[in-house]
Amino acid sequence: MRLANKVALITGSGSGIGRSSALLFAREGAFVVVNDLDADKGRETVEEIMSQGGRAWFVHADVTDPDSVRSMVNETLAAYSRIDVLFNNAGISGVGALHEVEPEDWDRVIRVNIRGVYLTSKYVLPHMMEHTSGSIINMSSCIAEIGLAKRASYSATKGAVLALTKSMQVDYAPYNIRVNALLPGTILTPFVENYLRTSYGDPEAAIASLKTRQLSNELGRPEDVAKAALFLASEESSFMMGSPLYVDGGVVFGKNA
Repeated sequence: MRLANKVALITGSGSGIGRSSALLFAREGAFVVVNDLDADKGRETVEEIMSQGGRAWFVHADVTDPDSVRSMVNETLAAYSRIDVLFNNAGISGVGALHEVEPEDWDRVIRVNIRGVYLTSKYVLPHMMEHTSGSIINMSSCIAEIGLAKRASYSATKGAVLALTKSMQVDYAPYNIRVNALLPGTILTPFVENYLRTSYGDPEAAIASLKTRQLSNELGRPEDVAKAALFLASEESSFMMGSPLYVDGGVVFGKNA
């Protein structure tokens, strides 16, 4: 029970990595505050947690909207009196080389992937500072470290999240708040599966191609990233501060012969 009686807020936890993390955190004893823009998906996560004997609560909020985020944080504090772990997981992808991306599409990816981290952290941090404790996990990506074709907007945001993580750690270390980043490789989430189905004539061939990027020769699973998130949320990672944690199957530092 590595998160026994801790309160964990996970944004974008209606599916994929967020849902897997919420389920795992609950199994490890946390009260999990599930957040998603899709209320049906968010409630499904809560129902699954509760069916397994866990404790969870759904709060609908748009991480790009200050009033919505402030309300989510206030509701959580009113219900649980504290937030011990914040997992800034909510995010969207963007496809296209820079000259191909329309301004409105660029701005949307920036708003969700960077502004969402900024706003949720902004309203959670004062509480953590008051209690001089907390763990914040920001979802970056291995794409922050490598070049990848036709991912201009997405790579820009994930690089920014990694840089923001390091800056946040310097500011909040005096308050005993740890801030670390997850850098996954390609994870076979429902979002990725849908993208492959709608963007490629042969999704199976696309998956086979994606596997060749990783030394593991396999795509990651949401559970792989959830386990890493649990490590960063728990006291087991108490000496990790401002660190990038790679969960990428060897994309960044490996190369097949």
